Amino acid sequence: MKPASRLQRRQHPQIWNSAPQLADIPIISTQTLISAGSRAVILAPHPGDEVGACGGLLQLLSNLDHPMLLISVTDGSLGHPGSPLWNDERLRTFRPHPQESVDALHRLGVPPNGLQWVRGGFPEKSLAEHEEPLAAFIGHHLRPGDVVFSTWRQDGDSDHDTVGRAGALAAEVIGAVFNELPVWAWHWPLREQKRIPWHRARKLRLDVWTTARKRHAMHAYSSQLNGEPASGIAPLVPRVILDRMGMPYEIVFI
Repeated sequence: MKPASRLQRRQHPQIWNSAPQLADIPIISTQTLISAGSRAVILAPHPGDEVGACGGLLQLLSNLDHPMLLISVTDGSLGHPGSPLWNDERLRTFRPHPQESVDALHRLGVPPNGLQWVRGGFPEKSLAEHEEPLAAFIGHHLRPGDVVFSTWRQDGDSDHDTVGRAGALAAEVIGAVFNELPVWAWHWPLREQKRIPWHRARKLRLDVWTTARKRHAMHAYSSQLNGEPASGIAPLVPRVILDRMGMPYEIVFI
């Protein structure tokens, strides 16, 4: 996820809690979104994106015993430059052995054998320079008939946008269905609401327990939630992100 400092200028109201179009988005069921027998493929640019973008969807699919593949594109190793707490040694412990992500999936209720998990190891914050090999990497793990869920190609974060473009290309080549998940776009100022493709938006409802588990899972990423005031380092995931995760739905661009 992107540093909180980039959101400091984004005050309320934001699109996620103020756009009137949100109330009119058509409802879609999990079964309509993903037909029986199809495999769901989740593309996560950074650790935590799979929870922030579609932690509810992961739970619903797990409950239905849908086959799932999670592709973690980067390990998030560049999230704490200059941090005395999250130094290179500690990051090597937490990220290359992704304990936070393992814990997050456990909190979602997704069993260890409930999905396949592929980690790309691509360099964070410079994915745009590796878009072609990234598309090939994603395509290598796709098969015809898959239903892909990626961050939106216009989400506003370079890595998110790149994963969206690479995922769209790979899905087209392989013959998979491609869907997009806005993450940071919800935190644009309300005046930017016309940039959202509302005609493509569908709302996946989440019950109170699914919503609560999604928030609980995000709290597994302690390295992103806890800043270091003494060092002047803000949390990577600001409070407003957790507030948005309390909404009883997820939005998918189909």
